[in-house]
Amino acid sequence: MYFSYVRGRQYELLALRELAVNNLLGEYVTPIVEPVKLSPTLVNMMEDFIKAPHPIAIIRNPAVGTFISDWEDAQEHSKEAGYKQRFSDQYENPTIIKSLIMQRNAKSLLDFWDKRGVNKSDLLVINTDRDFLDLYESVFGTSIPKYTLMPDESVFRRKVRHHKVLLDDKFEKQERNVDYKEVTDEFFSDDHLYYKEDGFVGFSDYSVVGNEYFEAGFAPYAVAIHIVYFAPDKTLRVKHFVSDSNEDITNPALKYYEAVSKLASWYNTEPHPVEMTLGLQTFLQHYEQQTYPGLGTLKKLSLMHHLELMGKYLNRVE
Repeated sequence: MYFSYVRGRQYELLALRELAVNNLLGEYVTPIVEPVKLSPTLVNMMEDFIKAPHPIAIIRNPAVGTFISDWEDAQEHSKEAGYKQRFSDQYENPTIIKSLIMQRNAKSLLDFWDKRGVNKSDLLVINTDRDFLDLYESVFGTSIPKYTLMPDESVFRRKVRHHKVLLDDKFEKQERNVDYKEVTDEFFSDDHLYYKEDGFVGFSDYSVVGNEYFEAGFAPYAVAIHIVYFAPDKTLRVKHFVSDSNEDITNPALKYYEAVSKLASWYNTEPHPVEMTLGLQTFLQHYEQQTYPGLGTLKKLSLMHHLELMGKYLNRVE
């Protein structure tokens, strides 16, 4: 089972929504969303997963972004109050896996759920801070969460015995997009090959986005497209396609076309180096039509490609 961990930025939510609407995630892919704001895109995405129906985990106490303050500041009869009500209603649907991060506010959230009759055995828990391992042990005891995401470290292995999901940031983030020119092809992950024999029920990563969170984007000097693919040995690798006109921030459309041209050249070799996905197909359409979808859509398509590719792979091997 693959648990793709994403922050609830616009492009990530739109990627998940498009995959759900088109039934492209596969039976063994469950996204985890740490929402960064209370937005219509978030509740619309949740609605589409419920309609699909396809399970998705939504973290109720995110550690980044403004979701909690948005929730607390929502004024009666405001549009934010409407989003809040929709979120609350949807969160009761069994398609939505109630999820939390083990951090300072975890105990109060668990107490709230306990009073509402929520079973701890139905929860997904993000358990990556060793300072909260004792709290994890005390609040769960014999009530084993449905899934517990954790790093592959001995202290966590000793404390978490059941329903373990391996969480690791696999993406080697470069300081600047142009730096990906130095390593255009690199190892990404082999967790999908070994997680079961290592005692885990699933594996999780932050896709080609990485764990770092920034409130706002910025105009890049270079455009980079990141595409994962399976090597002959079934390990997962990532190709980086980088623009050439990287002296300043002008003309992002040209930079995008330079990068996507390299992607098209790579894909069109025989045999094709990667299985076709909707995200990849859309990249190639933009290349053929010489259209520029914007940098947010670029990230959305790379994420869509990764999740659909993993779904196809796991449908064959599980």
